[in-house]
Amino acid sequence: MKNALCGWPARKDASSFMNSRFSIAVHILTLLASMPDERLTSEFMALSIGTNAVVIRRQLALLRRAGLVDSKGSKGGGWRLARPADQIGLSEIHSALGTEVQLRMHRNHPHPACAVGQNVRTALQTVYAEVDAAIDETLSGHTVQEMLNDVLRLKKQSVRRLRP
Repeated sequence: MKNALCGWPARKDASSFMNSRFSIAVHILTLLASMPDERLTSEFMALSIGTNAVVIRRQLALLRRAGLVDSKGSKGGGWRLARPADQIGLSEIHSALGTEVQLRMHRNHPHPACAVGQNVRTALQTVYAEVDAAIDETLSGHTVQEMLNDVLRLKKQSVRRLRP
């Protein structure tokens, strides 16, 4: 299929609005909330999430900068929530990650003869601002504690399904 305005094939794939950094950050904080009396290592969190500990440490640095987690070095060290899970909103996590989870314009340089390429960025700016506002509004109504409660509820449901 060719694009009528530009003359090259249209792409069939679609990107998600938010990248995986947000879901990893929520996973980290929910895991910390599930074990509030312990300090967890980035290696332990990486096993839970199924990624590399370096990825986790990068996320934790952003979350610490936002005051959502704190850490203790040396033996017996690790990470924990900086405040109770019911006081950490998902919108704070979103904000902590900054532009890493925002909708972004592609970095490609559009063809100068393509009307779409020359104007789509300007057209998208308003849409992206509206989407970002809607995301923030929705996330502000949810906490890490709610996520933990949902995880525990889902765990109970899945255990019930497995029993004969």
